[in-house]
Amino acid sequence: MLEYLQNPFILRAIIAIVLISMVTATIGSFTVFRGLSFLLAGIAHAAMAGAAFAIFISYYGLIPHFHPLLGSLIFGLIMIIAVGLFKMDIGGESSDVAIGIAFAMSMSLAVLFISLIREYAVQAWGLIVGDLLLLTTFDILLLIIVTAIIVFLTMIFYKEFLFISFDIEGAEALGLRIVFYNYLMLILIALAVVVLLKGVGAILVYALMIIPAAAANNVARKVSDVFIFAFIFSLMSGFLGLVIALYIDVAPSALAGLIALAIYITTLKARR
Repeated sequence: MLEYLQNPFILRAIIAIVLISMVTATIGSFTVFRGLSFLLAGIAHAAMAGAAFAIFISYYGLIPHFHPLLGSLIFGLIMIIAVGLFKMDIGGESSDVAIGIAFAMSMSLAVLFISLIREYAVQAWGLIVGDLLLLTTFDILLLIIVTAIIVFLTMIFYKEFLFISFDIEGAEALGLRIVFYNYLMLILIALAVVVLLKGVGAILVYALMIIPAAAANNVARKVSDVFIFAFIFSLMSGFLGLVIALYIDVAPSALAGLIALAIYITTLKARR
């Protein structure tokens, strides 16, 4: 095992797992509190469309060296704005309908751009699957910066986020700027999804951000415990998945997702 720790790819994977667990424990928990799990999946696929778009315009020389993660962030933010417009300004659609429409749009765009870039589509598909063992130093630095932003803002606006998560009508009645805090939370969710794409992929980012927080809700006796348990469950899932992947040639993020699911089922039975 010690020889593995001398491998820079494994060291970067370990650092990424700790940072991902911090993201899960903070903004992942608030995503569960708000019931925005479906939105997170929509943002993940919008980010996938943005990455494919960035590769597409770089491939055709429209904007050279346009980084896929920048395209992912732009499309993720567009997804949030689109959901807000559908819900508040265009007929007052329900959240599920608004997210579903934006989800369908982003998936259609992702498939369209991937079909246009052909031989370079492997870069886009890599973001769908992800791999903790292929993270670069730049990926880790980006993850550190975004994690610091998410944790810092979550601590600063902790009470406000809790208020709008559990009683948004009461928060509005007391004069809290619910639109500002709501969009701030959504932007943090988008940042978390985009920065996790390279490591866990557009599909598994949903599992690794939601399942540990959902499992924590099953066993925590107070709100503050949810964040602690979510961090522990996410850390356990990531490390066990990485250790198993060192001996079996499979993606560690996929194993982490399955382990997180097993933890959730265990906590669900414990709660009952």
